[in-house]
Amino acid sequence: MLRRGLVLDLSIAGGLGTTFGYLWWYGFHLPRVRARDSFYARLEDQRARDAGFK
Repeated sequence: MLRRGLVLDLSIAGGLGTTFGYLWWYGFHLPRVRARDSFYARLEDQRARDAGFK
């Protein structure tokens, strides 16, 4: 009984951890990284334009 409960608890913990890890990665982290990269790309383009390189 204890072994079955332990396996069930570990399986549920692993499944939920993986699920919420994917949700955080694709739902929060990647959109924030893309927004940050977009901001710095626009900033660099503006600086290059102001310096006469573009």
